[in-house]
Amino acid sequence: MALRILYNSLDPAYKSPFGTLTPGQSCTMTLAIPCSCLTTEVALVLQWENGSFFREEAFTLDRVEEPYEYYTATFSFDEPGLFFYYFRICTQNERFRLFRQGTDTNMEAGDLWQLSCVTDSLPVPEEFQGRVFYQIFPDRFHRAGTCDCSEKLTPYWVHEDLTEMPVYLPDENGEVLNNDFYGGNLNGIREKLPYLHELGVRAIYLNPIFKAFSTHRYDTADYSRIDPMLGTDEDFAALCEAAHKLDMKIILDGVFSHTGSQSVYFQHAISDERSLYRKWYQFKNYPTDYVSWWGFKTLPTIDKSSESFMDYIFGSDDSVIAKWLRLGADGLRLDVVDELPDDFLMKLRLRLRELNPKAFLIGEVWEDASNKVAYGVRRRYFTHGQLDSVMNYPWRTAILRFCRGEDDGNGLRWAIMNLAENYPAAVLNSNLNLLSSHDVPRAITDLIDPVNGEREELAARVMTEEQLKLGKERFKLASFLQFTLPGCPCVYYGDEAGMTGYRDPFNRRYYIWGEEDEQLQAHIRELAHMKQNDILRFGTVEVLEAGEGKITYRRTYGGKSLVCACDAEKLTFSIT
Repeated sequence: MALRILYNSLDPAYKSPFGTLTPGQSCTMTLAIPCSCLTTEVALVLQWENGSFFREEAFTLDRVEEPYEYYTATFSFDEPGLFFYYFRICTQNERFRLFRQGTDTNMEAGDLWQLSCVTDSLPVPEEFQGRVFYQIFPDRFHRAGTCDCSEKLTPYWVHEDLTEMPVYLPDENGEVLNNDFYGGNLNGIREKLPYLHELGVRAIYLNPIFKAFSTHRYDTADYSRIDPMLGTDEDFAALCEAAHKLDMKIILDGVFSHTGSQSVYFQHAISDERSLYRKWYQFKNYPTDYVSWWGFKTLPTIDKSSESFMDYIFGSDDSVIAKWLRLGADGLRLDVVDELPDDFLMKLRLRLRELNPKAFLIGEVWEDASNKVAYGVRRRYFTHGQLDSVMNYPWRTAILRFCRGEDDGNGLRWAIMNLAENYPAAVLNSNLNLLSSHDVPRAITDLIDPVNGEREELAARVMTEEQLKLGKERFKLASFLQFTLPGCPCVYYGDEAGMTGYRDPFNRRYYIWGEEDEQLQAHIRELAHMKQNDILRFGTVEVLEAGEGKITYRRTYGGKSLVCACDAEKLTFSIT
């Protein structure tokens, strides 16, 4: 049997250091080539992210250990950038290219390897790495007292019965207005801070809280005001102050790709041709025909290159960002960050750090963010330090598939090590590791019945007691992975209590206090306490074994290690 040429970018014996580089940092690569190949020349061929040639690095023969010859090269990059590479090998008889095939190599066919050189000028704040997050959909969490809703955008109505299902059917005009509320507010969140702290939560990510028409509030009406139903500026400041006393951070949702059609900005733009805000929007035929987000006319798209818009959001001393950071916010989660241009994003990041050197910036990215191409542009989230963290949907998908028994463990192994190789270590340890969110079905439901039907069908589906029991057991395994892998585990409100639900709006029901699954709560509490271990907060990850429904991985930090083992068939897990 012919010997293969050996190279594995995940193995430090072949590439050191593992993962990304920083400018000036040396990287050593080693290829093991069978002696029988009679090799005469080996070169690393580096390409720019667009596929054009960058440079070659020549290898030299380092040693011979029969039946292999080992060739090595050491190099570095002067500037940040995303690169892809393959190897060119010449022998006495032939010349060929060597490509990637999984973790093996293959001649003349396969994939390129990826290598990122990332800036070290904007390091991820250490205090955020490995923090336990909790995502709250504000209207649906908890209500405390009353709010002055005299300036609430109308029409709206409030459910009297908090157990009712959110409205999911169109009205008589065929529209789903998303204007049914339950009355959750900022004071309600503040009232529940002791519960969250005892659960182990150390950071809260809030879905949008600014004035808006809808319950989800992604249709911003005024970036400078809290939605009246949620409270006031003073309520927000009080929430932040109380959270900080408990060593908890507050992260706001920044929706800057579009506003609502009822926003003060858009209404001014269409009522006054000379309005400054008119330049924020892109009109095809003023004032009725304009570019809107994914074709939703209620969500007119912002021109993010507008200097006045950037100044308003983050540039000026009294900008939107400056206001909310002064009142106590600790950072932002950027909605649809792929739609924010590099220039906008970089200026926002720098301004955020200027206002607060430890401010945290998360991007909503659904794929591998290290090489993401959006709207024909390769994004530079990590190479140029535009983000501290992203929402880790790739691991969510892989974890749920493994726990459902759809993957024998090798798919999860690949998902783990792929991001571990492509993401800077501090970013990997800061990713929001989620199992549920407002955009996807709740984990317990998805672990049993991963369907995506029409809303009428989903509203009628009910899990049996046996299914619910199995879903919760699978959720325990999934959350073990969520908490013990690198990153910030992010619990979607109510998941720890056993809440279920298909996609929007069934995943956004009101949290029914007093009906929690105490065993699940205790499980999350135990995991959150365990996550405080520095090995789980800052450690590297290495998958030791995977297959036959099992996966074992090691976390290492400061010379110490923890080994995590999971069995999806038996639904067991352990850490030693």
